[in-house]
Amino acid sequence: MSPKSLRNIREKVTANDAAIIDHPPTREKPLLSTKIIDDVFTDEITLLKPRFAVDDTVYLQRLWEANPEIYQILLNAPDLESARDQLFTYLEKAERQVFALENDLHILEKSMVRQCISVFKSVIGPINEKRTGFSALECLRKLARNQAKALECEVSAGFLMEMIQLFRGVIGRTDIYREDDRLRRDIPEFLAKKGREAALLRTAMLEDLGGTMAKYFHKYPSGLETEITGWRKENRRRILQYFGGSETDWQNYQWQLKNVIRDPAPLLKLIEMTVEQKASIEKAIAHRIPFGITPYYLSLMDSKIGIGYDHAIRAQVIPPKEYVDIMATHRQERSSMFDFMGEHDTSPVELITRRYPDIAILKPFNTCAQICVYCQRNWEIERCLDPKAMAGRELIAQALAWLDEHPSVGDVLITGGDPLIMKDAQLEKIIEALAGKPQVYRIRLGTRTPVVLPMRWTENLMAILRQYHDPPRREIAVVTHFEHSYEITPEALEAVQKIRRAGMGVYNQEVFTVENSRRFESVKLRRDLKRIGVDPYYNFNMKGKEETRRYMVPIARILQERKEEARLLPGLDRTDEPVFNVPRLGKNHLRAWQDHRVVMILPSGSRVYELHPWEKNITPVPPYNYIDVPIYDYLEELAARGENLRDYRTIWYYY
Repeated sequence: MSPKSLRNIREKVTANDAAIIDHPPTREKPLLSTKIIDDVFTDEITLLKPRFAVDDTVYLQRLWEANPEIYQILLNAPDLESARDQLFTYLEKAERQVFALENDLHILEKSMVRQCISVFKSVIGPINEKRTGFSALECLRKLARNQAKALECEVSAGFLMEMIQLFRGVIGRTDIYREDDRLRRDIPEFLAKKGREAALLRTAMLEDLGGTMAKYFHKYPSGLETEITGWRKENRRRILQYFGGSETDWQNYQWQLKNVIRDPAPLLKLIEMTVEQKASIEKAIAHRIPFGITPYYLSLMDSKIGIGYDHAIRAQVIPPKEYVDIMATHRQERSSMFDFMGEHDTSPVELITRRYPDIAILKPFNTCAQICVYCQRNWEIERCLDPKAMAGRELIAQALAWLDEHPSVGDVLITGGDPLIMKDAQLEKIIEALAGKPQVYRIRLGTRTPVVLPMRWTENLMAILRQYHDPPRREIAVVTHFEHSYEITPEALEAVQKIRRAGMGVYNQEVFTVENSRRFESVKLRRDLKRIGVDPYYNFNMKGKEETRRYMVPIARILQERKEEARLLPGLDRTDEPVFNVPRLGKNHLRAWQDHRVVMILPSGSRVYELHPWEKNITPVPPYNYIDVPIYDYLEELAARGENLRDYRTIWYYY
C-alpha cells in the first residue's frame, strides 16, 4: 500500500467521527528460502515473491474455494451496491442457520460463525468504507470479475488470507476443531463418564496440555538457571577487566552508572555483533539519538550471537537500522512526531500527565540508566544519563502545587525517565512532598532498575521508602518492566525480595513485542516473575510508533496468547491485563470484545480496529481507529525465526 494511499485513508476520517488513524508501516519482509505456510490449517506452497501479485492465482483459487456461494454473489452482482445487499442477506441467513435444529456444527464452531459474520458485516459496511477510504468489498468484486489489473486493485497475500479465513468462518469451516470431528454432536469422553473413570480421562487430557506447556518452557531459560549464571559470571569477569573494576565495584550502582556504555567500543570488545548492529549504534551516536547500556545489563547478553537466548535483551537496547534512520531523519521534530500517546495534549502543567480521574503522572527526571529502543517517551529523552535531566525546583514546585488544586488525584506515578536514577535526597524530597498531601494514598515508582541496575536498591534507599510506606494511610508500590525470562537473575531476585520484605508490592508491565510473542514465551515470563515476587500487571500491545514497527505484533496474537497460553496458568500467575494504550485517551482492555471491533481489512492485510475509550458508557468520547500490522507479515517473521506456523493456526480468528 503506497504512502499516498495511507495519507488518503487519514484524510478520509471524518470530523464527525473525531477519530485518528495511525499506521505503522508494514515491516520489511524477511528473505525466506524455506517454505511458507500460506494456509496454516492445511497445506504448503512455496512463496516465490515477498509480496503477492494478482497474477499468482493460488491464493485466489483458495479464496473462491473457501466459499463458492460468496464467490457467485461477487461474480454475478450487477454493481457494488447489489453485491453488498446480497451479501448482507446471505450473512443474515447464515446467522439464522446457526440456530436451526438440523445444524450439526459443534456449538463452539457456531460461536465462531457468529463472530465471523459480525466481522464480515462490519468490513462491508458503507460507513467503514467512508471512514477508512477503502472498500474491501469492491476489491473482492473486482478480483472475482477479473478486473484487478485494469482497476489497480493491488492486494497482498495477507489480505487474501484474511478473506479466506472469513469466507470459511461464516459457514463453520474454520477447522479449529477439525481434530475432534467426533464432537460435532457429541461431548468429550470424560463428560460422558462418572466418578473416578471421568476424573482419570480428564486428568489425561490435562496432562497433555501441561506437557505441551512444559515442552515450550525449555525454549526460554531464565537467568536463574545454573548454566546461565555460570556464563554470566564469566561475562562479568571480562567486563570488569575491560573497565578495570573489582567485584566490590560491580555491586556499587554508582560505579555501574559511571561506566554506562554509550559508544560501540566496549561492545565490540565484549560481545559479538552483526555488521548492521555496529553500524546502527554508530549512526545513533553520530545523530545524538539516545543510547546506553549498563555494564550489568551487558553481562546478561550472550557473548556469541549463535547462542540466541538473549535476542529480547539485545533488541531492547541495540537499535535496529529502521529505528535509527527514522529518528535521525526527524531529529528536529521528534517531540511532535514521536509523541504517540499525545502527552502534549494530556499535560495540564509541566511535568504532569493525566488521562484518568484518580491518577496523575509526575515526571521530575528525564533520563534513564539505559535506553529502551521502543520507549514511549523517546521523543523527550535527550541522552542517556543526561546531566540536565533533573527538572528545576520551580517546575517541580508548580507540579506539586497543581496536585493541591486537584484533590481528586490520589494515586501518583513518579516516572520519567527513571526516578530511581535520581540521588536519594532528591527522590526523598519529592516522596515527602507527595506524602504530605492528604489525598495521596498511593505513590508508585516507575523504574527499570530491578531489571537493569538491581544494585540500586541499597539499604539507604530502602530505609527512605519504608519511612513513607504506611498502610493503610499510604502505599509505596514499585512498577517495573521485565520483558523476558532471560532478564530474571539472582541479582533481580535479591532486589525484588528487599522490596517485598519491606511490605511493598512489585508489579510488572510487559510490552508484547515480536521478541517475546512466541508460543508460551510470555507465559514463561509470568511464571518466573511470580517465582521472584513480582506480580504481572499489564501486558501492553506494542504502540503504533512508526520508528519501532519492527517490534510490532498483531492484536490477534496478544488475544490468542491470552486465551490459549496464559489461560493454562493458575489465576495468581496471570494477573496481568492485555491492553492497547490509546493515544490521548488511555487503556483499552483488549480481551473485552465490546471495547473494540474490526472495521476494515486493507490491501496490505492490515486490520483497522475501532478502539473504544475507557469512558465508554460514561461519557461520549469518540473511538480511535488503528491500523494493525498484518497477521501474514507476522507469521512470515516467525517462520524466519524457525517457528512452526501450525502452532499459530488459530490466530486468524482472534478479532
